Amino acid sequence: MKKIFVPVLFMLLSTSMFAQEAEVIRLSEPVQETEAYEVFGLEVEQWNEATSLVSLIESEKELSGKEVTVETEVAKVCQKKGCFFVANQDGYSARITFKDYGFFIPTDSQGKTVKLVGTFTVKELSEEQAKHYAEDAGEDTEAIEGPQKEYSIVATSVMIPKS
Repeated sequence: MKKIFVPVLFMLLSTSMFAQEAEVIRLSEPVQETEAYEVFGLEVEQWNEATSLVSLIESEKELSGKEVTVETEVAKVCQKKGCFFVANQDGYSARITFKDYGFFIPTDSQGKTVKLVGTFTVKELSEEQAKHYAEDAGEDTEAIEGPQKEYSIVATSVMIPKS
């Protein structure tokens, strides 16, 4: 009886630990919602045609400092609050934050293709900043050495498809 109890107890405890890890945090309510998607941030009456993250970054000189509409994949989401995400496409990445820290996205948004409106910038991060951001995203920081170039968008609206 004891031989069965210990494995069963371990299985129950580990299942509850995994359930806690998968808990979705939603600190903001959507401002628009349909059967297909939710919009966080500001309402958007008419979405402009979206550019890809690759096209945006390849046109960094012309588009830096400008408002853009982008469609991209959410590679990683801050699991503490959903206060930022990292967008990836074909080897290019950008850090997406939210204007005035005014809204957050659900922490289960990873892997979804989203559409967003925001201001695109290119800046240089110190090694310390780059390591801090990588740590928050759950990434390894050992490979980061010296200043890093960062592409970022301060989003005013993010449209996320429902699963």
